[in-house]
Amino acid sequence: MLDPSSSEEESEELVEEESGKEPLAPAAARLSPSRPGEGPGGGGGGGGGGGASGGGGLQPGGRGGGAARPASPSPSVASEKEKDELERLQREEEERKRKLQLYVFVMRCIAYPFNAKQPTDMARRQQKISKQQLQTIKDRFQAFLNGETQIVADEAFINAVQSYYEVFLKSDRVARMVQSGGCSANDSREVFKKHIEKRVRSLPEIDGLSKETVLSSWMAKFDAIYRGEEDPRKQQARMTASAASELILSKEQLYEMFQNILGIKKFEHQLLYNACQLDNPDEQAAQIRRELDGRLQMAEQIAKERKFPKFVSKEMENMYIEELKSSVNLLMANLESMPVSKGGSEFKLQKLKRSHNTSIIDMGEENENQLSKSDVVLSFSLEVVIMEVQGLKSLAPNRIVYCTMEVEGGEKLQTDQAEASKPTWGTQGDFTTTHALPAVKVKLFTESTGVLALEDKELGRVVLHPTPNSPKQSEWHKMTVSKNCPDQDLKIKLAVRMDKPQNMKHSGYLWAIGKNVWKRWKKRFFVLVQVSQYTFAMCSYREKKAEPQELLQLDGYTVDYTDPQPGLEGGRAFFNAVKEGDTVIFASDDEQDRILWVQAMYRATGQSHKPVPPTQVQKLNAKGGNVPQLDAPISQFYADRAQKHGMDEFISSNPCNFDHASLFEMVQRLTLDHRLNDSYSCLGWFSPGQVFVLDEYCARNGVRGCHRHLCYLRDLLERAENGAMIDPTLLHYSFAFCASHVHGNRPDGIGTVTVDEKERFEEIKERLRLLLENQITHFRYCFPFGRPEGALKATLSLLERVLMKDIVTPVPQEEVKTVIRKCLEQAALVNYTRLSEYAKIEGKKREMYEHPVFCLASQVMDLTIQNQKDAENVGRLVTPAKKLEDTIRLAELVIEVLQQNEEHHAEAFAWWSDLMVEHAETFLSLFAVDMDAALEVQPPDTWDSFPLFQLLNDSLRSDYNLCNGKFHKHLQDLFAPLVVRYVDLMESSIAQSIHRGFERESWEPVNNGSGTSEDLFWKLDALQTFIRDLHWPEEEFGKHLEQRLKLMASDMIESCVKRTRIAFEVKLQKTSRSTDFRVPQSICTMFNVMVDAKAQSTKLCSMEMGQEHQYHSKIDELIEETVKEMITLLVAKFVTILEGVLAKLSRYDEGTLFSSFLSFTVKAASKYVDVPKPGMDVADAYVTFVRHSQDVLRDKVNEEMYIERLFDQWYTSSMNVVCTWLTDRMDLQLHIYQLKTLIRIVKKTYRDFRLQGVLDSTLNSKTYETIRNRLTVEEATASVSEGGGLQGITMKDSDEEDEEDD
Repeated sequence: MLDPSSSEEESEELVEEESGKEPLAPAAARLSPSRPGEGPGGGGGGGGGGGASGGGGLQPGGRGGGAARPASPSPSVASEKEKDELERLQREEEERKRKLQLYVFVMRCIAYPFNAKQPTDMARRQQKISKQQLQTIKDRFQAFLNGETQIVADEAFINAVQSYYEVFLKSDRVARMVQSGGCSANDSREVFKKHIEKRVRSLPEIDGLSKETVLSSWMAKFDAIYRGEEDPRKQQARMTASAASELILSKEQLYEMFQNILGIKKFEHQLLYNACQLDNPDEQAAQIRRELDGRLQMAEQIAKERKFPKFVSKEMENMYIEELKSSVNLLMANLESMPVSKGGSEFKLQKLKRSHNTSIIDMGEENENQLSKSDVVLSFSLEVVIMEVQGLKSLAPNRIVYCTMEVEGGEKLQTDQAEASKPTWGTQGDFTTTHALPAVKVKLFTESTGVLALEDKELGRVVLHPTPNSPKQSEWHKMTVSKNCPDQDLKIKLAVRMDKPQNMKHSGYLWAIGKNVWKRWKKRFFVLVQVSQYTFAMCSYREKKAEPQELLQLDGYTVDYTDPQPGLEGGRAFFNAVKEGDTVIFASDDEQDRILWVQAMYRATGQSHKPVPPTQVQKLNAKGGNVPQLDAPISQFYADRAQKHGMDEFISSNPCNFDHASLFEMVQRLTLDHRLNDSYSCLGWFSPGQVFVLDEYCARNGVRGCHRHLCYLRDLLERAENGAMIDPTLLHYSFAFCASHVHGNRPDGIGTVTVDEKERFEEIKERLRLLLENQITHFRYCFPFGRPEGALKATLSLLERVLMKDIVTPVPQEEVKTVIRKCLEQAALVNYTRLSEYAKIEGKKREMYEHPVFCLASQVMDLTIQNQKDAENVGRLVTPAKKLEDTIRLAELVIEVLQQNEEHHAEAFAWWSDLMVEHAETFLSLFAVDMDAALEVQPPDTWDSFPLFQLLNDSLRSDYNLCNGKFHKHLQDLFAPLVVRYVDLMESSIAQSIHRGFERESWEPVNNGSGTSEDLFWKLDALQTFIRDLHWPEEEFGKHLEQRLKLMASDMIESCVKRTRIAFEVKLQKTSRSTDFRVPQSICTMFNVMVDAKAQSTKLCSMEMGQEHQYHSKIDELIEETVKEMITLLVAKFVTILEGVLAKLSRYDEGTLFSSFLSFTVKAASKYVDVPKPGMDVADAYVTFVRHSQDVLRDKVNEEMYIERLFDQWYTSSMNVVCTWLTDRMDLQLHIYQLKTLIRIVKKTYRDFRLQGVLDSTLNSKTYETIRNRLTVEEATASVSEGGGLQGITMKDSDEEDEEDD
């Protein structure tokens, strides 16, 4: 219970009241000027110019009179401004009074709920992100990206955060979502989680590190960035506390919440709380009974006067009365199911199971529930505490004494033993009895010392008759002793506490007389017993009796104060209970007891008339008497205090006389405003505590469910239309309820439907349809990034429900499809328009950032962007390249929008996926207009637009729905001529480069070939790669392009091979034919060109489909044939050189003049000088030539197979030439010099080619064997005839010879 003295304002008021002085102006300003006794306007509610809600004086000069009194004697003097101000003050005062009255009803719902409970199954609402918090979050992520935090992260995570920062946090859609109150911390976290899942899934697998581990690690880092420097433990504690308050609220928290909602001050709450006795469950239950009785009477009055609301059907009028009575009966059943023992302020807010007690359905019938005496059962708990005894003088100090205690009819208890010199115990005995007036006996004993004594001696006794109203503290009682006891003045100190059972509402001694009961005027002990929530009985009891002697069932009785009755002796303060045909008169011994009895019986009878004590009536009529009645109860004191502050009209007002429909509409609207402004992203959902109070209010005050939900829908629609984020599921719940009610398909049966409800429903239905269509049209902005989760899907579902003609017949799918198609067509235009504007703004900002005078330009940036005329003028001066660059950037944004639609919104439109495809095509068609305009202004034969095609095509071909769609085909039709033209020009360019290149070719080695060949193969490969990277979507045209490029490559390589073959032959013809010949670098380069051509032809000329080897095999054959010819030409060159050497040796043939002359000259000269060995220089020159040529070819030519073929053919041809030369001289003996030279040449040739890898089968051919045999025979002949003239040269293998030669 709230103590009014805890309030500073209340303390001041208490001082004023007790001192009897006039209150000061500031205090008066805080209070309502309509309180009684403060002027002509201070009556029951006649004025109210000032108000407590303002916190200051609202009347000039601090006058306490009502606002109805004119501020000036002459109204014409007041200006219009003063009149308006006065009207405003009056409106504010009326609004304040209405809120105070509403708060009284709400307080009673909170204090004693019997219909509703706080739901515990509602979805938990997340903390809302404000604008300031969003900016803080942006700053934290920017700090992380700038490396200003201690969070360690890899490049992949940094890239993910960068993308999240740019795409989500900086998005204007997110800012709009924050402004609407629909963005929670969980939303931002879920978007990031969804954002990184694709990235992590695309990462390569790492041994020992699962992708789930990476995801959890990234989310932990995200939380660290999001949290910043805050201590996570504090945040967790804060979240836990807020979550608890979100789930369930105590009564005090509910009171405080609705004080804030209705603008009630603390001291006003305290006054109302105490005056309404909200901490007294009996008073609250009585108030409910009075309200329900009033509603039944109102229903009967409506039926009697036929004042019905206007229904859609005349037959509903009788049904309406039944509804009213049924609702009241249900409330009565709920109230009856509440346990009678319920009490205190600690009971929990819960609704017990409803009983099916049908005995209270009609409370007007008498004799239906007559109580018997056995129905009234009371159970009392007694505590008897024996403290000490005085007056024991005759006993010896060491004698043992003890006490016994018992309640009549119960068990007997005994204290511990004590010495007579100190008889103190402090022993407590607990008893339970059903007697309303029990007899408690306490006896004092001393132990008998006699041997034959059977019992201890009783020294004294006391018999008490406690009641629940008896004093609880310990008191001295004189004990009754026997006549022969020496101690006649024994006293015992006892405390007897008798607890009042919960179903006993009041008790005490009264004088009473009645017609049917208590027929004699006599003082009796009465107990007011509550048998059930609706059944009370006034019972009189005798001592030691469990059942009442007589009882009066209070159903239908009215209690009130009355004057003293003549002829009745006994009793001072009278009151009576009156019923048709019966009157029972009661009298108490003092005024305070009478007030307490009347209040208790007033709660029990449920009567509408509230008895007013005569002392209070006198006080109201008196002008100066403000001395409080000291004998009045505290509740009366609080009532007087409330009346003094002008609150009595709100407390005593009859709830049945108010339009609760409009009051509930007001409290629901204010509660929704309060809820939308709290720290939770509620999306329009009330908190559990708010739902509980509103449910209880509706049930208790008979607010129609349809009216409640119609008002709720209207309030939600107003806020949604003003930009607030409202959960469509919530709209769906309320709309479905209203629709089922209006169409007569309620789950609980057909109910009455008023014309007003139907008209309002149709109006709201149309507003809701327009709102939903607008939200679907702006789905990217109303539900950015698919948040709130499931909201768009719920919106589509609700639209389908709204389009239904009634509650049963489903709307045709084609009709829904038509509406959604229209919305998505408009959505395409909205999305593209905003995207284009964003792209323009972004482009202008980028230009300004790049401009040298950015600082100056940034000051006028906004003006520049907003100036549409200037923007149009600038647009006319944009270059084609700039226009194309802007189009490519716009295409990137278009693709990003389509990807976001697929990622975040496709699931919601899963049932209408074909419409989303149409939406995407419409969206792309709008982009196509700008794209076509940009491409039209491009100069001819420029290829800068191909990246635009690649960008769009790569995106479209990966989309199953858009691949080869309308826009995709338009894109192909637009770029197909460009591709064909590009290939034509490239073919011509490559052909020209081949012709010019080979004309100027120096045959210097470049990479794998010559400069011209490298350039050719690079161009062919680049062209094919470019066309391949276009990924042309249309299969037939793609194959055509591939075939054409393969054929082009084949033709170009063929031309290259032929030109190289010609150049090879020309080069050989220009070289020397002697042993001075060295294989030039160009010859090797030409071989390498062939090698490279063969390798490139495999890649550039082969088809992947049926004609796989058509072009490739053709060019392969050409290359092989050309290489064979080149090897043949080169071998022929080598053979020619060998033939030249052999021609020189032919001069030494036997029988020739030169041979004879040469022999004579050598012999003559050798007598005088050392003549060099003839013929060795020729042999050495040839061997050197062969070795050098082999080394050059082996080192410079890149194809081993060609080298082997060349060496095989060279060796074979050389041996054939030597063999032929020897065969021609079969009949001649070789000259010694011929023999020595040939032996040197043959042996070195054999050994060198063996070292170069020529196979033995080739080396040891028949030709070689013939030559070897001939030279061996010639060597033997020469050695005989010349006598060692060979000088160590022999055909036999000799290591010394090899070393010598080397």
